[in-house]
Amino acid sequence: MSPTRLYRLVARAEAVTWALLLTGMFLKYVTETTELGVQVFGMVHGVVFIAYCLTTVLLWVDQSWSTGRLVAGLAAAVPPFATIPFELSAERRSLLGDSWRLRSQAPHGLVERLAAWLVRRPAQGALAGVVAVAGLTAVALVLGPPA
Repeated sequence: MSPTRLYRLVARAEAVTWALLLTGMFLKYVTETTELGVQVFGMVHGVVFIAYCLTTVLLWVDQSWSTGRLVAGLAAAVPPFATIPFELSAERRSLLGDSWRLRSQAPHGLVERLAAWLVRRPAQGALAGVVAVAGLTAVALVLGPPA
């Protein structure tokens, strides 16, 4: 999967889960009919939010984004639906390559070596991503909901 395709997938999934969570919040706080939407979609959104953030960090490393671009990408996950315009802007500016840079270039430093391992072994990289998302989700559950 190319960086462009992966980022498009997680950015749009993050926006969709925002819509589901906002729908759940509407049902809970406006119509006062059920809390189920917030309970279910809050968790789903949290998991996808973490996946989006980890993917943004991976692209920051692999595509050699500036730190400012990384911060902007991570910040785009906070307001509802902002990941889509950020992803489209990144694609327009050619920040999402058609291929992974670290599949063919030698990595420099520990962070690039880790990213290179992830992108050179897609199956193991995907499994590592799932484990990382699950681990960070578990930490978030222990810490509790956002205040």
